Amino acid sequence: MKTIITILLIAVGFHANAQDKFFTRNGTITFFSTTPVEDIKAENFGVTAILDTKTGNLEFSLLMKSFNFKKALMQEHFNENYVESDAFPKSTFSGTIINLPDVNFEKEGEYPAKVKGELMIHGQTREIMVDGTIEVTSEGVVLSSEFPVSPADYEIEIPSVVEDKIAKQILVTVNTELEPLKR
Repeated sequence: MKTIITILLIAVGFHANAQDKFFTRNGTITFFSTTPVEDIKAENFGVTAILDTKTGNLEFSLLMKSFNFKKALMQEHFNENYVESDAFPKSTFSGTIINLPDVNFEKEGEYPAKVKGELMIHGQTREIMVDGTIEVTSEGVVLSSEFPVSPADYEIEIPSVVEDKIAKQILVTVNTELEPLKR
């Protein structure tokens, strides 16, 4: 009988520990640029993200070439001329939920979140703070946020010929579903 109880306690301990970390390789990040001349939207469905609910640590990583545009020429210009994807293939974010005590990962619901960390694009790293939402569901955790990014802050040069077609501030949208990390 002691053996059965010990095995059950260990199994419950492993299950609870596994719920501390949530992960995906299929997260979604989009960006949108709007000007009077043109709207540009791109989506990336191959975002990797991991969240540690005990520490509030949050990491995102994506390949720049995985952004998809409606027009192939826009995608080509984005990768070759602006973000230079061959030289700077990845973008990353490493940060922390700074209001972690306000989020109850044990109870389903939506919780406002403040996240502070370092965003790296085009080989340049800047500290950012963004507001977002953490939704706790029976399947996992959904992270959502919208925030502006200035290409100039990341030394992304926009040629004068097309500068009226690209916004000075690009709206980035995160909507990523994470599942419990399986060990």
